[in-house]
Amino acid sequence: MINDRLVDAGELPIAVRDFGGDQPPLLLLHDFGGNLATLTTLARALRPRHRVITLDLRGHGRSGDGPWSWDAALGDIAAVTVQLELNRPAVAGHSLGGMLATLWGQRHPETPGVVSLDGTPPPTRPEQLPGLDPERAAAELARLTEVFDTTHAGMGRTIPAEELPDLVERQQMAARDMGANEKVWIEGFRRNLAHKDGETTMRPSAATAGELRKLMNDLDLGPVYAGTPAPTLAVLSTRDLPEQEPFADLYAAHRRYLLAQAAAGAQANPRMRYLQLEDASHAMVVEQPELLASLIGDFLTDGR
Repeated sequence: MINDRLVDAGELPIAVRDFGGDQPPLLLLHDFGGNLATLTTLARALRPRHRVITLDLRGHGRSGDGPWSWDAALGDIAAVTVQLELNRPAVAGHSLGGMLATLWGQRHPETPGVVSLDGTPPPTRPEQLPGLDPERAAAELARLTEVFDTTHAGMGRTIPAEELPDLVERQQMAARDMGANEKVWIEGFRRNLAHKDGETTMRPSAATAGELRKLMNDLDLGPVYAGTPAPTLAVLSTRDLPEQEPFADLYAAHRRYLLAQAAAGAQANPRMRYLQLEDASHAMVVEQPELLASLIGDFLTDGR
């Protein structure tokens, strides 16, 4: 039986979806701008081997708002494990959720394992773009920052009621284009709508987005990979999303950097593993959920 509930994390409530069962527990964490519903297809694929618990990270979905820090988010996850009485859960996450999973493994050597699904910070410095001329790298990063700034400026905006049907229709089209489950996709979209005092806004807010951008931009996973005591698997993408294609050279260079960083971590740490997922973009949880479920399940069984 699937069970939705709110967990008191002390500072704020955290929304949780427990897919049930008596298999080993696995916490599944979503990306920036997502929520627990966006992981439904992957969670279902994982159910035969795990009791899967998804949650809305703070500032997303139906969870409360609060200042964002890695410590705060990891504390929310810890509160979920305590209140659901989860014994040594494994943790897997996509994008932002993958970064949190990796940091969880750094702090919780008792965990059976953590899996990061393209949980890597965005490129912010020319040295993260090997093979690109530094001057061109700086120019491309400035151009990319402009795109991120524009997206950031529109986050948390009020949505007029007359625009909602068109937004839903566009989300349905996006789901069909991605080959995703349309019902799951629309649940994920609606779950990030906040209704208050007759107005509808999108979560996360611009303030939360700003905090998260800084945290991710400042995060260096190299030392984490090299020193984490928990079995860790990093699954890396191999191709661009459509919106990344105008920056194809930048993202190709950044993938080289991420691959080298993961390889160095694995060389320094026998508990660290990595792989590049063939024909997978950053949207791998939508593109290949069954394959990812198999990879996660096999790693958590054999990764020790």
